[in-house]
Amino acid sequence: QVQLVESGGGWVQPGGSLRLSCEASGSVIDIYGMGWYRQAPGKQRELVARIGSRGASDYADSVKGRFIIARDNAKNMMYLQMNRLKPEDTAVYYCNAGGVILGSWGQGTQVTVSS
Repeated sequence: QVQLVESGGGWVQPGGSLRLSCEASGSVIDIYGMGWYRQAPGKQRELVARIGSRGASDYADSVKGRFIIARDNAKNMMYLQMNRLKPEDTAVYYCNAGGVILGSWGQGTQVTVSS
């Protein structure tokens, strides 16, 4: 079982940028599909972006053109570059490896976008 730890969250003004990181341990990640999910207060957890083991990626419509997902299998890391952030991006962001049903989750990192 892979263990995941997110970092890089924080407070940012609308229009700003943040870069989230997800560090994996316990297993190499190169065989896993991975993804970023988020959960805002009172809402269900939703997919933000995901990336396959070979680098193919897709995004939620709400973040297309603003967010970029990337992975570095040699470093057992995954990233989410978030640009032009909006207040509605405020949420706890979670890293996932291996799928939502049987995969592993990190503890989450808070992202707050406000002026």
